[in-house]
Amino acid sequence: MAARGVSWPTIPGQDQTALRPAAVLVLLGVLDDAPARHPSAAVPADLDVLLVARSDELTHHPGQVAFPGGRLDPDDGGPVAAALREAREETGLDPAGVEVLGTLAPLPLPVSRHLVTPVLAWWATPSTVGVVDQRESADVFRAPVADLIDPARRGVVTSRRPPTFRTPAFEVSGRVVWGFTAIVLDTLLDALGWAEGWDRGRTLSRP
Repeated sequence: MAARGVSWPTIPGQDQTALRPAAVLVLLGVLDDAPARHPSAAVPADLDVLLVARSDELTHHPGQVAFPGGRLDPDDGGPVAAALREAREETGLDPAGVEVLGTLAPLPLPVSRHLVTPVLAWWATPSTVGVVDQRESADVFRAPVADLIDPARRGVVTSRRPPTFRTPAFEVSGRVVWGFTAIVLDTLLDALGWAEGWDRGRTLSRP
């Protein structure tokens, strides 16, 4: 199933030509025993999404919170295989426990010259995950979806490098999620009818 009806906002960049294909895994599941603090009528308190804090040593998006993922390799055969491979390499995830629900429309990310396909999946049989390579990831963690919905944890962040632009942002698990990852989360919450009204004039401090 390919859910390609999602409409993404435009991310400004210096060059939107010659974008390289990439994919990320948006993995939902009942992933741990720490329930969300925010009560939501839309989602259960134990629904989580898997996120990775990128290493500060990386050239692109250092220190940012992201979905597991990366560039397509010639042997991947498509974005689904690439997203699962990258998630395994980054977090130790066992792809056998993942049920792929579909792909979303690719989103151009000009700053790193990638065209990124989000792969939506359900973690039917969770496996142990953690940092595999500290040169790439500083942390692997599970964020409660209901806490992402919480209006008190939501706001906007302005990029520091030109061309500057604003993205949605979330405060969760002691981190600020912004940029590409926050755009995908914000769009999905709206598309699924899970979002609650939040203050789009509230500015969060990015790392």
